[in-house]
Amino acid sequence: MAATDHVTMQLRDRPEYAGKPRPLTFPETASVREAVSAMTARRFGSVVVTDADGGIVGIVTERDVMTKVVNEGRAPDDTPLSEVMTRDVRVARETDDVLDWLRMMSNDRFRRLPVVNEAGKVTAVFTQGDFVSYTWPDLIQQAGTLTRASIGRNWALVLIGGGIALYSLLMVIVLQTV
Repeated sequence: MAATDHVTMQLRDRPEYAGKPRPLTFPETASVREAVSAMTARRFGSVVVTDADGGIVGIVTERDVMTKVVNEGRAPDDTPLSEVMTRDVRVARETDDVLDWLRMMSNDRFRRLPVVNEAGKVTAVFTQGDFVSYTWPDLIQQAGTLTRASIGRNWALVLIGGGIALYSLLMVIVLQTV
């Protein structure tokens, strides 16, 4: 397989997809306090802001609360989500390719990806952390390959270094017994 080839895996095929809890959704008229209370209770880092039909119109993250509410001295009870939400949200479909989104999230530096079904309803929110488990096997394999290649190229140095280490260890043992 060429370096650019990969096996296509849809977002809905990821093991964690089926077990993901239902995303928190709020209308844009809800207060920041309501959203933060729900985020705190469920230990979520974001809420998806939806319109009356359930379509995604924005997202509010912990960072949005910190920078647009706390830092600006706004009252969370009086601030609607519409005033602090990120509006141009990247939204994936369940059938989209995992690697495509992994690349986009990494390159464009965003951490949360709402996923919608065929009807356009939000079914999950993937985070960068969800993608880490996808890349670990490849990273471990690459590290092993690089290590084997490095040792192979430097076999003489490995033998010399190993010999010196073994000699030093033996000398410590011998000197302690004397």
